[in-house]
Amino acid sequence: MSAETVIHSGGCHCGHVRWQVEASPSVVAWSCNCSDCSMRGNVHFIVPSAKFKLIGDSEKFLTTYTFGTHTAKHTFCRVCGITSFYFPRSNPDGVAVTFKCVDSGTLRHIEIRCFDGRNWEKSYDQSSVSSFSKLSGESHHHQ
Repeated sequence: MSAETVIHSGGCHCGHVRWQVEASPSVVAWSCNCSDCSMRGNVHFIVPSAKFKLIGDSEKFLTTYTFGTHTAKHTFCRVCGITSFYFPRSNPDGVAVTFKCVDSGTLRHIEIRCFDGRNWEKSYDQSSVSSFSKLSGESHHHQ
């Protein structure tokens, strides 16, 4: 992973939810097979919360769905229903950004890794997913 970062812009289908995220132009995205991600076809990269910001009045168009442990906060647009980002159980200090909701032009490379959300605890323990929401200098390694 390069230390270079860019500002990615993105949002939902109808445009009521817009955001910016600071991340590398090359990201590791997670394809999760949990019941929610697999139904939505969600593939996302994770950033520290401090690197993500909602734009304008996006907040008023968001609603949240939770299930199971209620740790993950699955946010989606109340108008078009698209989950362009959410707050993942694996990274409560981070934001999971749906890579297909990033405006074209700033993502150069996407490495897709699998996360076995059906066996969440085992996959969490065996993956490096929790390190992806740490700010630089918080001793993390993207393996």
